[in-house]
Amino acid sequence: MPNYPFMQVDAFTNVALGGNPCAIVFEADTLDSTARQAIAREMNLSETAFTQTPPAGSDVAARYFTVDEEIPLAGHPTIATIHALVETGRVKLTGDYTRILLELKVGPIPIEIYASAGKVQRIVMSQKKPQFLAIHDPAVVLPAFGLTIDDLLPGYPIQTVSTGTPQLMIAVRDFEALRRVQVNAPLYNQLRADGDWFSPHLFVARGVTEQGHTFARHVGPTLEDPFTGSATGGMAAYLYHYRIITQKEFIAEQGHWINRPGQATVEIVGSPENIETVKVGGSAVTVLKGELIL
Repeated sequence: MPNYPFMQVDAFTNVALGGNPCAIVFEADTLDSTARQAIAREMNLSETAFTQTPPAGSDVAARYFTVDEEIPLAGHPTIATIHALVETGRVKLTGDYTRILLELKVGPIPIEIYASAGKVQRIVMSQKKPQFLAIHDPAVVLPAFGLTIDDLLPGYPIQTVSTGTPQLMIAVRDFEALRRVQVNAPLYNQLRADGDWFSPHLFVARGVTEQGHTFARHVGPTLEDPFTGSATGGMAAYLYHYRIITQKEFIAEQGHWINRPGQATVEIVGSPENIETVKVGGSAVTVLKGELIL
């Protein structure tokens, strides 16, 4: 079996060791799903990306794996993967603006690359048209996170929203409630087994810095994700659909409370009743290069 070059990239940050780390394994066509899953466990990051030969009509292709399973669409692996492909010369810039199609498990998504003097400044992914799925009973959901009905933003549902990966959207009333989130693993695992979502996203419509407009936590029984690009898209769709926010462009923040601060630009395309796409963008920093020896 051949060796595979790989990189580790921090996404949604312009500072090394910030944002969310992702491993990118290049030219992974010969690795089957079992091998990819084993490598993702070895990397032990929230996601590992595997680039492969794209189908006709797309420019690049990748698949993403958590330590437990494949995920059809994810944000920080997308930012990290495109950054790595450009840095290694596998994707060529066409000037200060380059547009390509990235083939994922959910199908092709448009990628916009903004550069200056040949250096990438920001990578933007257009996520799938938001789908507003099941609404969930707070009395059933909230105990899994150590919260009560009084911790919710009044008048808004707990709902699954998907822009490629279904995420459970929980809008809480303030930072105090968000800080108290503590996962009850048995309740969480049962909730997820019975639910229609991949992972939960809890958030407030307020940033933790002067630049931010939202702040979120993406939690599970064993880890907290530093920055979650796909859920940021679903959160933006939720906030705009329910008119909690009215601006179509804003800054989303995540990870500051776990010392991995991350930030993304968000742009909503469409009306609250008919959101066409959510564009989520950010920068990235390479922190590791190597070769995977199998």
